[in-house]
Amino acid sequence: MGTTAKRRRAVPWTLLALWVAVLALAGPFAGKLGDVQHDRAVDYLPANADSTQVAKIQEALPGGETTELVLVYHRDGGLTAADKATAGRQVDRIGGDFDLVTAPRAVPSKDGTTLMYPVASTKPGTDEKLRDEFVNGVRDIAESGDGLQVEVGGPGGLATDAAEVYNALGGPLLYTTVAVVAILLILIYRSPFLWLVPLVVAGIADFLSMGVAYGLNQAFGTTVSGQSSGVMTILVFGAGTDYALLLVSRYREELRRVERPYDAMVAALRGCGPAVVASSLTVAAGLFVLLAADLNSSRGMGPLGAVGVLCALVAMLTLLPAVLVLLGRRVFWPLVPAFGSEPKTKRRSLFAAMGGSAGRRPGAVLLGGAVLLGALALGVLNLPGGLKQEDSFTSKPDAIAAMEQLADAFPEQGTQPITVLAPTGTADAVLGDVREVRGVVGAERGRSGGGWTEISVVAKSAPQSAAETRTIEDLRDRLDGQDSLVGGPSAEQLDLKDTNARDRTVVVPLVLAAILLILIALLRSLVAPVLLLVAVIAVWGASLGIGGLVFGPLFGFDGTDPGLGLLSFVFLVALGVDYGIFLMHRMREESLAGAEPEAAALTALRTTGSVIASAGLVLAATFGVLINMPLVQMVELGFVIAVGVLLDTFLVRTYLVTSASLLLGRKVWWPGPLSKAPRPPEPTEREPELARAP
Repeated sequence: MGTTAKRRRAVPWTLLALWVAVLALAGPFAGKLGDVQHDRAVDYLPANADSTQVAKIQEALPGGETTELVLVYHRDGGLTAADKATAGRQVDRIGGDFDLVTAPRAVPSKDGTTLMYPVASTKPGTDEKLRDEFVNGVRDIAESGDGLQVEVGGPGGLATDAAEVYNALGGPLLYTTVAVVAILLILIYRSPFLWLVPLVVAGIADFLSMGVAYGLNQAFGTTVSGQSSGVMTILVFGAGTDYALLLVSRYREELRRVERPYDAMVAALRGCGPAVVASSLTVAAGLFVLLAADLNSSRGMGPLGAVGVLCALVAMLTLLPAVLVLLGRRVFWPLVPAFGSEPKTKRRSLFAAMGGSAGRRPGAVLLGGAVLLGALALGVLNLPGGLKQEDSFTSKPDAIAAMEQLADAFPEQGTQPITVLAPTGTADAVLGDVREVRGVVGAERGRSGGGWTEISVVAKSAPQSAAETRTIEDLRDRLDGQDSLVGGPSAEQLDLKDTNARDRTVVVPLVLAAILLILIALLRSLVAPVLLLVAVIAVWGASLGIGGLVFGPLFGFDGTDPGLGLLSFVFLVALGVDYGIFLMHRMREESLAGAEPEAAALTALRTTGSVIASAGLVLAATFGVLINMPLVQMVELGFVIAVGVLLDTFLVRTYLVTSASLLLGRKVWWPGPLSKAPRPPEPTEREPELARAP
C-alpha cells in the first residue's frame, strides 16, 4: 500500500515537472513563430504553377522582387489644373524619396476625372518590412484634400493591406477565442474554478504548438502564414476543449464509483482515452493529407493544424489529468461528486427524449433527416462565383478603393500588368508574339538577369474579368513551347482556381481513406466507419448549401474562396467524425458489456449526448470567431465549419446515426464478433428429464 500511495503522489508531480521542462525548451522557439510568418503571394500560390515560378524568378532579377503601386488622383467633376499640379509635386517627391525603377508617367482617363501614375521600386526586394515601409511612405506623401481623392493601390498596396490584416489576426483571434471558450465552460461546468483548468491547459498547448510549428519551419521549410497560424490556434482551443469535456465528464463519473482521485482518473483514461486518441488521430491524419495539395497555403495549413491538434491531445491526456488529480474533488465545487453518490438526473433528459423519438420510428427519422440534408445541399447551386482580389476584404482598404476607381475610370484598358518572363535569348521574338495576342494593347521589355527577361503586358480588359482571363490563356497558348512563363496578380488568381480543382480530386479520396482506416482499427467494423463517413459527407454538403443561401443575400459577398470546398471538407469530415467516435465507442463499450443493440445505442446517446452537445457548441463557437475577421475567405470558412459542427451535433449524431444504428442492429458491427448474436446457453443433462415430466 505504501508503494501505491507514493506512486499516486509522484505521478502527477512528475508530469508537471516534465511539462515545465518542455515549456522551458519550447519557450524560445514559440516567441519566434511570428518572425517566420509570411503572407506573400508565393505563400498562398500553387507550388508548381507558372505564376508562382514568375514570382520566384522576379525575386532573383536585378534589384529583386518589384513592388508595384498605382497612384490614383480623382475628382468627380473633373481634375483641375491645381489638382494636376498637386499630383505632379507629390509624384516628384516620391521619386526623390524612393528608388524607383522608372520615372512615373501620368495616364489620364478619357473623361478627365482621373490620373493614374504607375510606380515601382525594387529596393524592398523580398523584405516585407521594407515593402510596407515603401507603401506607407508613398501613402504619406500622396494625400487627399479639397475634394481631390488620392488612393494608392496596385499589387504592392494590396499585399501591404493584406499583411496588415493578417498581422492583426493573432491578438484579437486569440483573445476572442479564449473569451468564448471561457464563457461556454463556465456555463457548462457551473463552477467558479473548474472552467479555468482546461482553459489554462489549452493555452499551454497553444504555446507548445507555436514552438513546434517554428521547429517544423526551420527543419522542413513548412510555410507559416497568418491563415495557418490562426487556424492552428482555433484547433488547439476547440479540439483541446472537446477532449477536456469528454475526460472531465468521465472522471466525474468515476469519482462517484472510485474513492481516490488518482484511481478515478486512471479509470477515466482507460474508458475514454482510446476514443480521444482515435479522435485526434483522425483530425491529424486528415490535416496531414493536405501535404498532398499543390496549393502552398493548404500544404502549410496541414502540418500546422495537425501540430495544434496533437499538442492539444498530449496536454489533455497528461497535464490536465495531473492538475485535476492534484486539486482533488474540490475542483468541482459546488457540485462535488462524492464517493458512492448518485448523480442528480432529470426525470427524462433531453437526449433520452431524442433517443426515444428516434427509437420509435427510426426509419422515418432517418429518411426525414436525409431529405432535409439533401435539400440544404442544393443551396450549393447558389454559391457566388470565384472570389476576386477586390472582393476579398469585408471592409474596403486603400488598395481596393484604388482598384475600383481605376475600373470606373479606365473601362477600356487593363490597369494591372500581366508579367511575361522569356528566356533572354528569345526575348525579342517573344515580345513580338505577345503584341500580336488578341486583347493585348501594349507590351514593353523590363529587366533582364539570370537568363530571363521581364516583359510587362497591358491587357485591354479589366483585371480578373472573363475577357482578361481569355487574354492570359491566349498568351499561354501562344507562348507554349517557347519556355516562357505568364504571371502577375490576375494569372495568380486563375492558377489558384485551377489548382484548387486539382487538389480536391487528390486530397478528398486520401482524407476519406486515412480516416476510414483509423475508424476500422478503433471500432473493429466496416459498417460503422462507413456510416460515420457518409454522415459527415452529408453534413459537409448541407453546410456548403447553407453558405450558398446566406453568403450573397445576407453577408453581401460577391465571391466564394476557391479553397473553401477543400478546406471545409477536410475540417468537417475530420472534426465531425470526432463526435461519431465518442458515440460509437460508448455504444461498442455497452455492447461488449452485454447490452442488446437498441439498449446500447440509446444508452450511448443518453450518456454521451450532453458531452457531445457541449463539445459541439465549443467547437462551433471557436470557429465562429472567424466570422468576425476582416477577410472574406476566413469568414466563409468559419461559417461553414461552425454550421456543419452544429448540424452534426444536434441532427446527424443524435438522430440520424442513432436511427441508422437501431435499424442495422448488430449488423453495424459487421464483420466483427459483436455482429453475431450470442449463443444460447447449452442445455444441462437434467433438462430433458424435466421436459418429460408430466
